[in-house]
Amino acid sequence: MPQDENLAAVVSTAAQDIGGFIRSQRELAQVSVRQLAEKAGVSNPYLSQIERGLRKPSAEVLNQIAKALRVSADVLYVRAGLLEPSEPSEVRDAIVTDTAITERQKQVLLDIYASFREQNEALDEVRDMDGEPATD
Repeated sequence: MPQDENLAAVVSTAAQDIGGFIRSQRELAQVSVRQLAEKAGVSNPYLSQIERGLRKPSAEVLNQIAKALRVSADVLYVRAGLLEPSEPSEVRDAIVTDTAITERQKQVLLDIYASFREQNEALDEVRDMDGEPATD
């Protein structure tokens, strides 16, 4: 059962990491636990447990918290271990930090950008297999 204990330790560490990050973002936004819980649509005790690392939130709860804090859900997903960190991207960073558009608009732009990148990578792979030089 040592493998189970290791898994439990990893989950506990991830829960503490995301909880601490949410707490720091909440404090930076100068919002109380009660206010954030209300905005995110979760109970005050549940949010408190998340912040203390006692509970690991689902992707949906993270999304609600991200909207309430006005931060990128992707950032919370990476912190919670639900997503792998992506390569640095100036375009992605610009979209995420833009205050003139909504979270939904940001997500749509990020999805479109990601699909373009995936499409180009697939084309590059095909060209490499055919022995053709990759052109842009």
